[in-house]
Amino acid sequence: MGYPVVEIYREKIKENAQNLVKECHLRGIEVAGVVKVFGGYKDVVEAYIDGGVDLIADSRIENLKGFNEFNVQKMLIRIPMKSQAEEVVKYSDVALVSEIDIVEELNKYAKKHGKIYDIILMIDVGDLREGIFFKNKNEIEEWVRKVDMFKYINLKGIGTNLNCYGGVIPSTENMNYLVEVKSMIEKLLDRKLDVISGGNSENIKLMRENGMPKEINQLRIGVGIALGIGLYDKPIEGQHTDTVKLIAEVVEVKEKPSAPIGELGIDAFGRKPTFIDKGIRRRAILGIGRQDVSPEHIVPIDNKIEIIGASSDHLIIDITESNNNYKCGDVVEFNLTYGGLLAAMTSKYVNKRIV
Repeated sequence: MGYPVVEIYREKIKENAQNLVKECHLRGIEVAGVVKVFGGYKDVVEAYIDGGVDLIADSRIENLKGFNEFNVQKMLIRIPMKSQAEEVVKYSDVALVSEIDIVEELNKYAKKHGKIYDIILMIDVGDLREGIFFKNKNEIEEWVRKVDMFKYINLKGIGTNLNCYGGVIPSTENMNYLVEVKSMIEKLLDRKLDVISGGNSENIKLMRENGMPKEINQLRIGVGIALGIGLYDKPIEGQHTDTVKLIAEVVEVKEKPSAPIGELGIDAFGRKPTFIDKGIRRRAILGIGRQDVSPEHIVPIDNKIEIIGASSDHLIIDITESNNNYKCGDVVEFNLTYGGLLAAMTSKYVNKRIV
């Protein structure tokens, strides 16, 4: 297998899943294992399942379609598109929703396929991404009344999302907003809701500090399993953080000035770059570029390497201070942030290898 390549340490990911599933289950919380960062890669899905997750969750129905062989509940965590409603009903068991029009489409196709389809109503408690704003009680009540008329839809519960768009941190206060909305809906329907899906990996710190209301009984955990990180991208104690590695091949090594010569315009991405003149430096070019991963989202494992920049196809690094005598054909290894892993796994030009 050639380069560039993402190496994936399956057993470490499995152990990460096992650790968090055990911890959540002890608190009465089920785990929806979010695999979206791996771009539908089935070996990783198996690691999550072997690690004991209760559901497999993804943001793309295209990925969930490929998971039919896995005997596990499947959740769509991006609001469904009308144009994909039939596929959503066919290839998933539950979806996060916010719009009546989309639920109506799901009901239509659930009837067609002879099934009752579960939905979780998203409530926006302040992050300002998807969901009905929690203070809009009349809107929530109207929404619930309409959905209750759909014969092939089951309102399984409510949920929220935090820290992905607005950066709002999960707290006891905003979790309690969900509890209040759940109580309101249960009175309206005269029945219990099964689920409050309280958030994602960023909730783990609050859970460990016993700040999560007992009514929160589901978390959608992705990066806490995939990379072992949580709030503020800090490592979660007890989790493996060395679960993946990006490896790229050296295609050129030259000594060159550290600042371009001539009048500077804008680069291929519409930006005007700036440079610090450090004199002549030893530089290497790697066979990977912005089409595959942003240089801001990768970290050289050799800490004496400096990333200078990247074009669409090439990554340029300064190897002057490194103790390694890099030459053409050698490889350079990188750790990945969440954004780096997401991009590299999505790129068809980056190979994937289970280790």
